[in-house]
Amino acid sequence: MTYFIIKGISDDPELQAPIFVLVLLIYLVVLVGNMSLLLLVCLDSHLHTPMYFFLANLSIVDMMSPIVTLHKILLTFITGDNTVPYLACIVEIYMFSSLTTHELFILVAMSYDRYVAICRPLNYNIIMNFKICLVLTSFCWIFGFIHHVSFIWFLYKISCFSTNVIDHFCCDLVPIMKIACSDITILEMLSNTQGLMVFFIIPFLLILTSYIFIIRSIMKIRSSIGRRKAFYTCSSHLTVIVLLFATFILQYLIPSNSLGSKKLHSLFNMAIVPMLNPFIYSLKNKDVKAAFTRRIRKVNTFCYINVSSVIRMEKKI
Repeated sequence: MTYFIIKGISDDPELQAPIFVLVLLIYLVVLVGNMSLLLLVCLDSHLHTPMYFFLANLSIVDMMSPIVTLHKILLTFITGDNTVPYLACIVEIYMFSSLTTHELFILVAMSYDRYVAICRPLNYNIIMNFKICLVLTSFCWIFGFIHHVSFIWFLYKISCFSTNVIDHFCCDLVPIMKIACSDITILEMLSNTQGLMVFFIIPFLLILTSYIFIIRSIMKIRSSIGRRKAFYTCSSHLTVIVLLFATFILQYLIPSNSLGSKKLHSLFNMAIVPMLNPFIYSLKNKDVKAAFTRRIRKVNTFCYINVSSVIRMEKKI
């Protein structure tokens, strides 16, 4: 096998232009939204805290995932070429799987940050220092990219396929396993055990454990305003977790005979969730909204000073 043919979201020629426009809009919103949030975290000193350090890493992943997975839809419409070289397809699967694993464990690190902030507030600055944050994010990146080496090795060793047509809009592990006609027992075992443990069970249990302690601490707060404020600090993180894990359950754990629904779940996971994340953290976060307001004021002040100086120079002339 030297190349695969990507069927895309739909075979209907009349739907190709609307699909292209929709995917392009999603693509641009993902890049602009996450890049804006990333720059805001980097530029505003009030956001130089562990929570926003993890959020910046999450924004990087949310920008990279659609670049890895959605580019073929756009290129196919522009060039008409829907083929992908075999090695490029394997690399795409590896990159997306690694980025997804990294995203899940970043969410675990963020849940631990919320646990320390609510359950041990007096020791927060000592526990969540810069060194610890750097170690946690480094582990997420390294583990995400190392964990999938075994998957990719056995996938690369598949020597026989019943067809070279992948009925999907990108290269994905499950569709390729379906068209393999050589022995993939080890790959299936890894996917059903190690993949499921890392993709779902371990992150879910770690996040659940953190929130059990968080809820216990919140319930001990006597003031209803204090309880509401403590829960509000976790609301954005909880919303993202629910969205991400819901799509994983629909995509991988619930069987479905409809291939269209599986493609829809994949599109939601690969495009819609990264698009919604910056809006969730912006609209539901007072710190981010305040930082955005400060940036706008600085830009307006800078423009006003420049315009005023130009007017004064023109009057002198």
